[in-house]
Amino acid sequence: MSTSQQPDPRDRPARLTVGVVGAGRVGPALAASLQLAGHRPVAVSAVSDASRRRAALLLPDVPVVPPAEVLERADLVLLTVPDDTLPGLVTGLAETGAVRPGQLLVHTSGRYGAKVLDPALRAGALPLALHPAMTFTGTPVDVQRLAGCSFGVTAPDELRLAAEALVIEMGGEPEWIAEAGRPLYHAALALGANHLVTLVAQSMELLRTAGVTAPDRMLGPLLGAALDNALRSGDAALTGPVARGDAGTVAAHIAELRTHAPQTVAGYLAMARATADRALAHGLLKPELAEDLLGVLADGTALPENGGDQ
Repeated sequence: MSTSQQPDPRDRPARLTVGVVGAGRVGPALAASLQLAGHRPVAVSAVSDASRRRAALLLPDVPVVPPAEVLERADLVLLTVPDDTLPGLVTGLAETGAVRPGQLLVHTSGRYGAKVLDPALRAGALPLALHPAMTFTGTPVDVQRLAGCSFGVTAPDELRLAAEALVIEMGGEPEWIAEAGRPLYHAALALGANHLVTLVAQSMELLRTAGVTAPDRMLGPLLGAALDNALRSGDAALTGPVARGDAGTVAAHIAELRTHAPQTVAGYLAMARATADRALAHGLLKPELAEDLLGVLADGTALPENGGDQ
């Protein structure tokens, strides 16, 4: 009987040896979570001092070795590198013979699906795309945050159950994303999460300029309620001067921002226009009030002729 036959993933032992290529904020946390589920981290690659510290913190006693050696030691390999680095890494590992038949190769990029792993698939690997929809700190708190975290899952049909099982073992909730839907899926997450950080940071800076001593304490309850309302009710949760059609107030905002924080004006105008469009479409902004408001947002400088109390 031939011994060169590729192993069937269904015959794989329940407990896996785990390796991490790229000890950024994500990889060590996922490996630590898999360790809690009974799997065994055996190797991690790390280059910078910061990545070595993260590996030591989250995966103590796990040796730091070159990427090819990580693949040599592990049944399940997490490729947790930046999006732009991933295609070249996969190609290089496959071309150098580092990929073993039957090896589970998992990347955590939101942008890519499973096809980016095609070079490894041709070498016999089992490709999975598991993207945690979570922001990471590089500390042990990340492992706790994975509980209930949604993962964008993309894999060949025959590996779908295996992919979803791994997510569940990490405490996450698998959400199937078709290969063609990955870029839009990732854009949606970036729009919501990354831009939120920018908006909150700008808001805190403006509050400090206005004399507020604890902007984080002021914003916490407000933003928490706004987020909860938005998740529950969508556009029906819109409030504030744009949704009300208070053109004079919006014009005053723009004038103040031009004076104290001109770098925020473009973002304010863009978000106010988007908010006005959504408020109009959902019947929250009265059409008779929208004309002056949209005029202010188009011009970005002058008060409407008939003003409006602030």
